This record gives sequence, C-alpha cells and structure tokens, in this order.
Amino acid sequence: MPPGPRRLWRWAAAAVTALVVVGGGTAVAAGGGSGAAAVQEQDQVFTMPETPGSASTVRIDTAYFTTGDGTPRPAVLLAHGFGGSKDDMAGEARFLAQHGYRVLTWSARGFGRSTGAIGLDAPDREVADVERLIDWLGKRPDVVRDGPDDPRVGIAGASYGGAISLLTAGHDRRVDAIAPQITWWDLNDALFPGGVFKKLWAGVFFTTGSSGASGCRFTAALCQVYQHAALTGTTDAATTALLAQSSPDSVAASIKVPTLITQGQNDSLFPLAQADAMARAIRANGAPVAVDWSSGGHDGGDQESSRVQARTLAWFDTYLKHDQGVDTGPAFRVTRTGGVSVSAGQVVTFGASADSYPTINGTARRTVALDGPPQTVANPAGGMPPAVSSVPGLGALGQLGGLLGGNVSLSQDMPGQYAAFQSAPLDSALQLTGSADVQVTVDTDGQAPAVLFAKLYDVSPDGSAVLPHQLVTPLRVTASGTVDVRLPAVDHDFAAGHRLRLVLATTDLGFSSPAAPATYRVSLPSGAALTLPTDPALRNDRSSLPLWVWVLPLAAAAIAVAIVATGRGARRRRGPRGPDPELEKLPLVVRGLSKRYQGSTDRYAVKELSFRVERGQVLGLLGPNGAGKTTTMRMLMGLIRPDAGTVHLFGHPVTAGAPVLSRVGAFVEGAGFLPHLSGRANLDLYWRATGRPAGDAHVAEALEIADLGEALERPVRTYSQGMRQRLAIAQAMLGLPELLILDEPTNGLDPQQIREMRAVITRYAAGGRTVIVSSHLLSEVEQTCTHLVVMTQGRLLAAGPVAEITGNDDELLVGIGEMGAEELDAAITAIGTLDGVVSVAPAPEEAGLLVRLDGLAVAQLLAELLRLNVPVERVGPHRRLEDAFLTLTGDRA
Repeated sequence: MPPGPRRLWRWAAAAVTALVVVGGGTAVAAGGGSGAAAVQEQDQVFTMPETPGSASTVRIDTAYFTTGDGTPRPAVLLAHGFGGSKDDMAGEARFLAQHGYRVLTWSARGFGRSTGAIGLDAPDREVADVERLIDWLGKRPDVVRDGPDDPRVGIAGASYGGAISLLTAGHDRRVDAIAPQITWWDLNDALFPGGVFKKLWAGVFFTTGSSGASGCRFTAALCQVYQHAALTGTTDAATTALLAQSSPDSVAASIKVPTLITQGQNDSLFPLAQADAMARAIRANGAPVAVDWSSGGHDGGDQESSRVQARTLAWFDTYLKHDQGVDTGPAFRVTRTGGVSVSAGQVVTFGASADSYPTINGTARRTVALDGPPQTVANPAGGMPPAVSSVPGLGALGQLGGLLGGNVSLSQDMPGQYAAFQSAPLDSALQLTGSADVQVTVDTDGQAPAVLFAKLYDVSPDGSAVLPHQLVTPLRVTASGTVDVRLPAVDHDFAAGHRLRLVLATTDLGFSSPAAPATYRVSLPSGAALTLPTDPALRNDRSSLPLWVWVLPLAAAAIAVAIVATGRGARRRRGPRGPDPELEKLPLVVRGLSKRYQGSTDRYAVKELSFRVERGQVLGLLGPNGAGKTTTMRMLMGLIRPDAGTVHLFGHPVTAGAPVLSRVGAFVEGAGFLPHLSGRANLDLYWRATGRPAGDAHVAEALEIADLGEALERPVRTYSQGMRQRLAIAQAMLGLPELLILDEPTNGLDPQQIREMRAVITRYAAGGRTVIVSSHLLSEVEQTCTHLVVMTQGRLLAAGPVAEITGNDDELLVGIGEMGAEELDAAITAIGTLDGVVSVAPAPEEAGLLVRLDGLAVAQLLAELLRLNVPVERVGPHRRLEDAFLTLTGDRA
C-alpha cells in the first residue's frame, strides 16, 4: 500500500532515528516440528518519546521472530491483551514465522518490561509507538516493502491488542490488513452503555492496570476519569473526550484495509454490538470485511484458538501475500452449540455461515406479542442488594445452563425490583440472530433519571429461565414516556413451546444504579411486541450428529441441578424475616452461633455461642489467638454464614447485605487506603462510594473523635501505623453508626498509640453508642471495656460486666500524678490510717496506688485523698483481668 500523508503529530524526520536500540539482541532458535523451519527470536528494547515532541522517553520491549532465510516477506505485528506482555504472543509469533512472515511482538506501555503510563491505546502514546515499530520494519531488508519506508504489514491482536490494530490502521495508511479479536469500537459505549457506568468490568480493568508497588499505572487523566466514574456512576465531557480518542470509532472513515473481525458471544465487556458497528463502518469504506461470532469472549468459554488462528493466517495470506487461492472463509460465521458429547465430556459445537453479514438487524424479522399488567418497581437505596446477570466470567456458564435444557440459571432478579412481561408459548422454534427490539413505557414520577436493565429470558415449559450469555441492556430514562429498547445481540435458539420473558430491573451487580431510593411504573404500550431479527441464509456447517448427543442428559448436570434447586429452596425457607419486636432495642443478640471448619463435621471455629450487647456498652470480645473472635465478628456482619444459630442487629436477622448493616460501622482485619491521597480525601472517597448523602457522613464528629489534627491533610503514605489505625477507625465511624465493631484495633501500635486508641474508643461510646472490641491484650480490654465476652476454642467461658468477671469490686486503683518518693511514702502511710481502709500499696506499673476498702465509700476516699494533697488523676476498680482470665481458661488450654 503506498504511503499516505502523515498525521501532524508524527515526527516525520525523526521517525527512524527515535528508535534507539538500548538492549542487545539475542537470537533464539526454536524448532518448528517435523519439517518446519527453525524460528529465531531477537529481543530488543527501543527508546521512544513519551509523546510526540516530548523530551521524556519510554522503553518498549520487543521480540522479532524470523526463520533467518533473508528473503523479503510480509510482516505481522502481534499485540497482546490488557494485563499481558509480548511473552503471551510468542507461540502465535512462531506459528506465523513458520508460515512465511516476519513477526514483531512488543509489550505495550506499562506492561511486561516496557515503561511508561498506560494510555488505553492513546493515539499520541501507544499508537505512536506502533507507528515507530512500522518505521523500523520499513528499514529491514527481510521485509517486503510497497514503497520507501512502507513495509507490507498486518496487525492482529485480541481485546487491548485488537483495538490497537484498528486505531493504527486508522492513523497510519501503511497498514495493509488487520484481524482484531474481541475488542472495542466505541469505548464510551462499551464502558457507559446507555449512559450507565459498567462498574464491575471497569473495576477489573482499573485494578489490573493498578497492580504493583507503583500504584496506578494509568496516565493521570485516566486515573481521574475512573475515579469520577466510580464515585458518581456517570460520565462527563472530559471522560467522553478521553475515551473517544482511544476509540477506533474516532478514525472510522480512515480504516480502509481488509478486516477480519472475530467477536465473542460470551462477552459482557465488548459485546457483539461493538463488532457490528465496526463492520458497518469499515465495509462502508469499501474494504473487505468478514465477521466471525466465536463461542468465546471475555466471559470465558471455548475461545476456538486453533480455528481463529487458522482463519487469521488465511486472511493474511490473501491480503499480505496476495495468494488468491486461499479461502478466507465466509463473510459471516457464528458458532452454535448442539448438545453434549458424553464420550468426550464436552459441549459439541458447529458453525453456521452465510455469504453476507446481515448486521445485528438480521435479514428477516419475527414478531412475538408480550403480555403483562403495569408494574411498580423500586430502586433501593444505594442500589443494594442488586440483581445478578452480567458478571465477568459468567457468560459461558450461562450458556451451559441453556444447553442443559434451561434448568440452570445464573441470573437472579430481586423481588420488587423488576417488571416482567411474557409471551405465549412459541408455536415453532425461533433462531434469534441479532438484537431484538421492543417498546416500554416508564413513568418516573418525577424521580428521573431512572436506570433500568433490560434482558430477554428463554423460559422453558417447566418455568425455569435462562438468560442467554448473561447479557443485559442498561437504559437511562431521563423523562416519563415510551422508550425504545434494543436488547443485547445474541445468537440463540428458542425452542417451540418456550416463552420469551422481558425483564426490566432497577439494579444490576455489574453496573451503577442511582443511590437515592425511588419507585417507577413500567408498562407495555398498546399492542407491544418483541421484534426479533433472524438470518434464514445462515447454513449449518455440521455433519449429522448421533442421537445420543442430543438426548442423553449428563448425570453430573442432573445432580448439580438438584443441588442448586435444593439449595435455592432452602435459602428461600431460611430467608430473612421481619424484625423481632422484643429485640429491636438491643444492638446485638447472638443465640447458639456455630461455625465448623471447612470440611470438618466435628471441629468448630465457633460453637454454641450466645450473648447480648446493650446500648452504651463497650464490650470486649476476649480470648487467646485462635479463640474464634474474628470468625464471630465476620458472622456478626454477614460476611460468612453460620452453620447454626442466629444473629440479630437491632431486632433484624443478619444476612449478607442486610439493610440493617447500614447501622453498623466496622474495622475488621485492617483497612486499605489510597496512599497518594490525604486522609481527608480517603474518607471523602469512601463515603461518596457508599452512595449515601454527604450530610449523613458526620465527618466532623468522626474526625473529632479520631483526633488526627493536621495529619488529615497529608498523604496517607506519610502516616505512622498508629495514625493509619485511627484513620481506619474514623472511616468506620463515618455516619456515626449505632454499633461499632473493631477487630484488634491496637495491633502494631506502640504504647503511646495504644493509649490514644483507647481514648478514641472511649470518646465514641460516650455518646450513647455501642462498641464491640476484639482483642487478646488483657490490659487494654480491662482499661477500655465495661463488659466482656470471654472465649476460648470457639466456646463461651463468661459474659457480663468486667467487675463481675474479675470479682474485685473492693479494690480500687487510684491513678496519681508525679510525686516524690518521700511524698509518696507519706501519703501511703496517711491513707493506711484512714477508717475503712484495709490496705494500701504502690502500683508503679500502673502509675497509681492499690487501695482495698472495708466500709469507706469511694466518695469519702476521694475527699480524703484531696485533703492529703494526693494528685488524683483517676479512680476505678482494680480489675485483675489476667488472673480471672487464666482462672477461666486454665483447665481448657
């Protein structure tokens, strides 16, 4: 392909000189099998400008694969997926090298051994890097050239690598053919479909790119984009602009090269609609396009690697080697499932193909009427608990459920949070290929914008339902009225006798929902029906399959179905009931709580534990290491399910995600903070992420209790361990929860920090709230807590006020200030002569005196001490908790 005009941001004169090899090349011979040419690998590191014209540089680690024959051949650039490196592409590179190509792989910025911040295939970063690699290929004598500095080159890659192939083809006219796989076309539409934030997938993306000691490895602008989206669940102009420049859609008119598009059906990240938009745009430019809907995708399933590899090779043979005798395959192909092979133990798949790509609108349409009354649906506060449908990694499992007759459903809609409309049983089978359309009417009652999630279930005659590939369409409804809904593109066979069920839910685990509670009314317009695309031209490519493939059930699947059904029924029977009126005034009531060790029938982490906590108490959950304290706390918060017994918070039974947990603040097994942000910013981000109103945070009160002072404005990375612990406590205190649960809050603190933490806990409880503290430090418990629960080996030993457990009400500890030795001796002598005082002794380790009384009131003792000029700082019972604890546990060790 002849070279075209360069983009203004490219360094035309310095394109080649910028490629400074800083790492020595190494040649590695790889045997290619019987009769195959040996492949040599040469590793090189290139130094490139961080951005065009920048004095800062990045290092790009590459590997070049050849058979060493010196004959000019076409080149292929192989790009890895997000989170990978050039090493992931070595096998594919050797395969292509053995089939007559020069192959260059590289680690993109921020991955592998390449440096630089991740720019999500930004034109002035990752795309510019690839253009300079093409410059380098254009200077090599073993690469075919179509003109000066114009190597004949193709680009292939999946996901992140697929997008770079499209973007580079749009920015550099020297690219001759591309084969993108399971990738995006419009990144805004992929991450904010319908204007709704795809938070779960975005979180996976961001976490993958933020691992390692360096923290966030994205560009600063991308870090800000993610932070804004994660906190608000919405996009803005800056986000839209930044994601647009990383979207091939932005250069759609310039992509005019032969393109083989492979997109996965099991893909809730980049669904088939992304490939559809890609194919339409490139085909409109007059370039050859083939579309392949494989059975894989980001959600798993069979990626069909060997078949896709062979088809990619044929594509490049045709458009890079110009071999007209190669069959590139059909214009449109879709992988379908056709039963389960009992002998092979796997799903049987086959292809269906057509001579033209029908788009997701299909070549024919079928209408199916829907029925159902108007329904009121609720959006819960904070979007919790959410429905479950599109979850990373579950698409393939959902398809398996459909294969097993619709008896396994991975989707779960929450009662009261969805409207459902259903068809009559189909009188004949329906092969849906594309995106179904429907209209619904939404009355937001002035609570717009409303967010809904539309999905189309396949309902079998027994009532079980399967959501094809676990896919949903999010909708942001800005005003009441009739809404056009385009459901996810799928290839799915609805059998005769099955029904189609349209569901519109207010929540979904994979997406952000409005934080404020709201109710909407959803109904069908008069005569509403589903319009479903089909493609009758698709021909099944399979040979006849034996009958047993279709009719023999998997015994294991049947057992699994029974287990799932039994478990689901049991969960319904054990479902949370309403609050117990007799317990509503009690912060916590535990009855018969037990939890076995995993895989054990007779070894318990906690066994038959019962106690209650009153308002205003500071309860110490006390026991040696391994006593079951943390396990108990995790059950109190619904993090793990007990094997037996109940937990009630303010009268409400505790289950995972129970609304009553919003009245609880917790610090269990440490807290994580963003080290580059200040303490105040961390608290602000945490509270905003809960979706609750800012006014409910009571930040000032929590900070006053935590007493962090000016440290709040410093980055958390500068904090001492004690300050981090206090910040974690402040985070747990946000919203001033009625019950605060703290697990080993003094771990890792020095004596001064422990004393400060003790004061924090005491100040919090002083307001009438309740605190539970787990600890194995007896001295801290006895100085902080009013009540105790003593455990060992998962069992309760004692529960009640500290004084009752220690049994030392008659002995007081009088804390005193500094006194000289002679003054102290004189004071001890004088106190010992008082009527009603049995004995007095110094307690230097506790900076005080131990006074045993017999008849003298505490108030009278205090008056006498002040008369004797003893600098009294505190007076309280001397709790010999250690002695009591050892007495309780001594014969149980």
